[in-house]
Amino acid sequence: MIDPDLAGEALDDKDRNFITALARGLDILRCFKPGESTLTNQDFAARTGLPKPTVSRLTHTLCVLEYLVADPRSGTYQLGAGVLRLGFSVLSSMEIVDRARDTMRALSNGPNSYITVALAETYQTDAVYVAVEKSMENVSLTMHVGARLPIFHSAIGRAMLVGMDEEDRAVMFERTKARDPEGHVGRKAAFAQARSEYENLGYCCSYGDWRPDVNGIAAPVFALSGRGVYGLNVGGPSFHVKKKHLERAYGRMLVDAAAKLSTGG
Repeated sequence: MIDPDLAGEALDDKDRNFITALARGLDILRCFKPGESTLTNQDFAARTGLPKPTVSRLTHTLCVLEYLVADPRSGTYQLGAGVLRLGFSVLSSMEIVDRARDTMRALSNGPNSYITVALAETYQTDAVYVAVEKSMENVSLTMHVGARLPIFHSAIGRAMLVGMDEEDRAVMFERTKARDPEGHVGRKAAFAQARSEYENLGYCCSYGDWRPDVNGIAAPVFALSGRGVYGLNVGGPSFHVKKKHLERAYGRMLVDAAAKLSTGG
């Protein structure tokens, strides 16, 4: 089944400056999912919808550039050091990750030991974690940097939606509508509720909306440059992190933390 997130040729007909070959190569790299260490050319072809000869040329090129490492004996590929260098370069350039570290740690050291704290940015139609302070409990959220959450159905995604300018928000609605037209009305309702929560509470909520066993609240964090918005959330397993406790114990702490990060504190 072709992954709908891999759209190397989706914009080709609309943008003359769009380089399809580059997009195809990036789609190959994005085929790897959490927990997967190796893939074959057949896997790449199935997930991207590209012809196998094209996939073979792309994987060969990516190996030469050290973005992939090939195992000739098994016919598999794994991500190479080139991808790690790119990833670390991106993270190191995100000054907010460094600034947020102490703030996130303070939140995670609050009154509930099952709390996980995360910072996210948007990618296509998802919220992607760029920093995580995990709970130390055995029963906790197994979230990690790079984890993706649906932007309309998670607290952290909704927080970024309410913090976006109208133009960026309209783009997000268009993208999700193109992929799932039937869910458009539900997403509009979810956003309306999120905006109301933010106006009244200073944060957005998700109680079992993303996963039935997870509760969370989140607030937008605005980039110091004035362009872009991140999301900061606190949450955990619903049987240890109850709605009332989450809001009473962490609501004000979360709002203050988001405001601090938004002003460079």
